[in-house]
Amino acid sequence: MAMLSARRALGWLALGAVLTIVWLALPFATGIVLGTLMAFTLEPLYTLLVRRSDRPVAASLVTIVASTAIIVGALSAFVTHFVTRAVDLANTVRAQLHAGGELSNWVDGATSWLERFGISTASITARLEAGAGEIASSSAAIAGSLASGAFAALLDLFFAVLTMHLVLRYWPRMVTGLVVVSPLDPKHTRGLLAEFRRVGRMTVSGTVLTGLAQGLLATIGFWVTGVPQPLFFGIATALASLIPAVGTMLVWIPAGLYLFSIGHPAKGTVELAWGALFVVGLSDYLIRPRLVGDAAMPALLMFIALFGGLKVLGLSGLIIGPVVMALAVTVLRLYSLEHQHKRNAQ
Repeated sequence: MAMLSARRALGWLALGAVLTIVWLALPFATGIVLGTLMAFTLEPLYTLLVRRSDRPVAASLVTIVASTAIIVGALSAFVTHFVTRAVDLANTVRAQLHAGGELSNWVDGATSWLERFGISTASITARLEAGAGEIASSSAAIAGSLASGAFAALLDLFFAVLTMHLVLRYWPRMVTGLVVVSPLDPKHTRGLLAEFRRVGRMTVSGTVLTGLAQGLLATIGFWVTGVPQPLFFGIATALASLIPAVGTMLVWIPAGLYLFSIGHPAKGTVELAWGALFVVGLSDYLIRPRLVGDAAMPALLMFIALFGGLKVLGLSGLIIGPVVMALAVTVLRLYSLEHQHKRNAQ
């Protein structure tokens, strides 16, 4: 009896220790989870380097440093270029919305029917011009907010890099340790961890590769139709692909409307058709299913995972949300199978 009480007390202490660790790690949970998912995705590269060099630590460092440099460098360059281009574009739009400008004439023609309902087209143009001016004048505030969030981003990056190294080097040992301490059946614990690894790898690789494909296709469309800065807007399309539901349409639809506004309806039509058929149709219905697979979860749960993750965790929730939802669905399936097995055995 005393031995049983001691075991229970030790069990409660172990649970308290786990909760304490989770509580302390919670502020950095995003970086830890993203680092784990990146490690799953980059594991084939790490394994290849280990086979060629027979130096696991060096292979892990090369994998982490190279991937981090590429991601951080690309994002930093794009954000800097984006802020500059956004200000230039806002100033250009404001200038063309003045009386006699190309956009002013286009807005007047497109909204002339609203005068039947007592809505002045001049007021619409004035509001658009004021909005463009606000965007241009708020560039300093945007840059300041980006700078203020740099420390938190670097802290998350530190934990992500550290987690990537630990998972690349010691994932099999981690699985063994979790199997030992988990209250679940060992086969269920291993099954959940294997599903976590599989879904995490597919989610990250599918999201990244599909975004790259959409950015490349969009760049081709922008270049063919004569949209200014096709490479920049192609990168913007790749990043916009992370946003659920609307995604890339936030870029190529305004690009098509811009071509209409400057007097190129044929090119605008081609741009809109290219975006619908190739950027969305080919990528979402042919490329993405081949990368992610079709067996996934119901569409309702996927939208809940995407929008719920976005609301709770921000942009990183677009990747973490589907992974967490897939694990939850797996747990429910394991419970259903186990319950059915027990009923059949009775």
